[in-house]
Amino acid sequence: MLCMGIDTSNYTTSAALYDTENGKIINARKLLSVREGELGLRQSDAVFQHTVNLPLMIKEVFRDGAVKTDVIGVSIRPRDEEGSYMPCFLAGKAVADSISSVTGVPVKYFSHQAGHIAAALYSADALHLKDRDFIAFHVSGGTTEAVLVTPDKDNVFNTKIVCSSLDLKAGQAVDRTGKLLGLSFPAGKALDELSLLSDRQYKIKPCIKDGNCSLSGLQNKCEKMKKDGESPEDIAKYCIDYISQVLREMTLTLKENYPGLPFVYSGGVMSNTLIRKRFKEEFGAVFAEPAFSSDNAAGIAVLASF
Repeated sequence: MLCMGIDTSNYTTSAALYDTENGKIINARKLLSVREGELGLRQSDAVFQHTVNLPLMIKEVFRDGAVKTDVIGVSIRPRDEEGSYMPCFLAGKAVADSISSVTGVPVKYFSHQAGHIAAALYSADALHLKDRDFIAFHVSGGTTEAVLVTPDKDNVFNTKIVCSSLDLKAGQAVDRTGKLLGLSFPAGKALDELSLLSDRQYKIKPCIKDGNCSLSGLQNKCEKMKKDGESPEDIAKYCIDYISQVLREMTLTLKENYPGLPFVYSGGVMSNTLIRKRFKEEFGAVFAEPAFSSDNAAGIAVLASF
């Protein structure tokens, strides 16, 4: 079966083609353009860019010639929560529905978050987890939370938020620190590389309440470090170490509340070198490969196959 996936998030235009016979995925992505010095896009600008980009991404995944897909999967909302909505996902839905109306190929609708989780399971060769309960962290510019994932006959799986950030999201903290240091948006990759140049060790006591975290203090601390003349490498290292410690404390709380469940980590922030290394060693955690951590349509294509 050939399954097409479409995802139009607030950061990236994505299309993918998943072949269930050989398990291979063709994945095409294009980051949305953000003006120098800005930390994101207005929804109207994101929708416009998706409208321009998506035909090119679809052409890319079908670069080997015309192929008839058996099903189309598309993300239509940020999360599987009541009232979850973001206009940028309408661009992908419009294209998926249009293709379906002409070809008769059925469309399946999913959340962007579910796509992240499925991409992590696929890239870690852990799709078997979809048939059992597990905890999934989704850590990005728009979301910093953990969800309890349970199997679902109709939607592959259901998610329920079990802890989250009470204010700033981890990806926002990364991008704001990156802007402070003169890095381009999104700043995750550059901040990762910069942090690896520092050998500083920080003792961090994050603010955690009932498993939920607060990250607003991180931005304030990084701004103070910059004002005090500390090096960009050390500021980057502090930012990453702070986020790592926050996620560790959240993980430890959830391991007490949900003993025996596997832990899966996805989202752009979880492609960070230091965080991945620490959590794999300490928790034996399942991670999306870096290419499947950031926004992509691969997970949506995989979900459509079930």
